[in-house]
Amino acid sequence: MASRPIDPRPLNADERAVLEHILSTEFTGAAQLRSQLDRIEVVAVRGPGSVSVDLRVREPCEHAALPGALVPVDAHVHDPSGPYVGEVLVWTDRGATLAALEFAWTTDEMPTSLPAVVDGRLSRSA
Repeated sequence: MASRPIDPRPLNADERAVLEHILSTEFTGAAQLRSQLDRIEVVAVRGPGSVSVDLRVREPCEHAALPGALVPVDAHVHDPSGPYVGEVLVWTDRGATLAALEFAWTTDEMPTSLPAVVDGRLSRSA
């Protein structure tokens, strides 16, 4: 699905909570990506009603040195009764700056909100 540009805006509370949760995992470059959280703007949505967004980090910022574009964290999402319903992917621009937050779902219907962080894991609201 093609991204639809929007007027740049700050992260909302749900986007920030999910990013903070995923970036709390230790991996090479995590500290640099965490330091970018206060400099992020949401610049596009992935389609009508989508909770997946494209990000831009305002310079100056500390760049990470990830070996790939995808943040190396398994961020599985479960519904409150336990079944797996998708995952959240955090993308970077050439491993250096945060570039996108994507909720990849496995259910029949597109989610209308990002998952919540509940007891240290991502959970979709019932």
